[in-house]
Amino acid sequence: MAHDTSPAGDTGSEPVTGPRVRPFEVTNRSVLAIAVPMTLAYLSTPLLGLVDTAVIGQLGDAALLGGIALGGVLFDLVFTSFNFLRSGTTGLTAQAVGAEEHTEERAVLLRALILAATIGLAVVALHLPLLGIGLWLMGGSADVQAATSTYFSIRALSAPLALANYAFLGWFIGRGQAMTALLLQTGLNGLNIALSVVFVLGLGWGVTGVAAATVAAEAAACLAGALLAWRVLRGAPLPSRARLMDGEKFRRMMALNGDIMIRSFALIAAFGFFYSRSAVQGDTVLAANAVLEKLFMVASFFLDGLATAAEQLSGKAVGARYRPAFDRSLKLSLLWGYVLAGLLAVVFLTLGPLLIETITTAEDVREVAETFLPWAAATPLLGVLAFQMDGVFIGATWSRDMRNMMLVSLVSFLAVYWIAFPLLGNHGLWLAFSVFLAMRGFSLLAIAPRRAAATFPAAPA
Repeated sequence: MAHDTSPAGDTGSEPVTGPRVRPFEVTNRSVLAIAVPMTLAYLSTPLLGLVDTAVIGQLGDAALLGGIALGGVLFDLVFTSFNFLRSGTTGLTAQAVGAEEHTEERAVLLRALILAATIGLAVVALHLPLLGIGLWLMGGSADVQAATSTYFSIRALSAPLALANYAFLGWFIGRGQAMTALLLQTGLNGLNIALSVVFVLGLGWGVTGVAAATVAAEAAACLAGALLAWRVLRGAPLPSRARLMDGEKFRRMMALNGDIMIRSFALIAAFGFFYSRSAVQGDTVLAANAVLEKLFMVASFFLDGLATAAEQLSGKAVGARYRPAFDRSLKLSLLWGYVLAGLLAVVFLTLGPLLIETITTAEDVREVAETFLPWAAATPLLGVLAFQMDGVFIGATWSRDMRNMMLVSLVSFLAVYWIAFPLLGNHGLWLAFSVFLAMRGFSLLAIAPRRAAATFPAAPA
């Protein structure tokens, strides 16, 4: 008889002692069945930004381009803080699936949607103060700030919808429905692209058109997510009000999400510091580092797909209380991760000069970027362990360790920078950034066996 108990929580102080161990097999196919669709889904996101920039660029007004750039950065900064709704929902859902707690699986989605609505409405209500702070920090000419204000104020209306889409996406990934998640993400971005072209180039709405296209696409994706979820939930009993509003489960979700939020802020701080220390070296070095950092961002879209597979499979293993599946998901996701990272490193090394020439026409920037290209080419290999271990720890909801090791890695980044930069210049900055990437992965890998031993019951005789 199944018991209504939560899977292993974030304390990790006691092993799971429940009577039910639910074995399941983890194979290369099960890893790739999640990783490949999610990689395709994540790759559609930068295409959206490229199209938005291109359609506004056709209007020939630099202020409008600057406006959507700053508005996009400001909106992404706000929403990166709430990305925990995607990853946190994935981990909790995967554990409920592994434990065969179907009522709890449905309750996780509803709790996530409640949080999405609450936070989203707060963003709508506070968007003017948030906009004011953002404009004060980022600056820009009067025309740029006017365009930014228009863009951000309209996009802010989509906050509850965008956060609900995070919840739907995380829930479907947690259930192992990667193709459904791919459909939602690519549908969202594809519709957004089409509407941007129509609203800007067809109707001449300018920045308003780009923002309105995003709001309309978020609304359509939210409706699609709700309909797809309803198809899954149709005929199944919904959780009782007492279970849905269970204080302990809400506190667990909030603690998990809070840890992920702090981790996200530390990650943003690291990249912000990287750019600020690039800027003090002059415009040419800043531009070169920005070009090279884009190579790492391209790699991240590929590696994120495998990290998502690690989230779902490790979370399911924790819920099922089955250590062999956990170990297998870790091993296979790392194996495929290093294969992919190695291929990306080779591509960056061999095609890097061509990619740099494609991105920028400035000869001085090209020369500096090619000098530091080996550092950028190494980032997939240095960072792949961090991506995969983040996925494992999110799925297992060991968020406290993930948060703490991110902070330790950030401190290591700063310490290496202060030592290496005066001696090595920009090489020292890249060295510090490389240490940051490596420290994230190896610190979590060192902790994982102890956390797994505390989470899983002893192997049956």
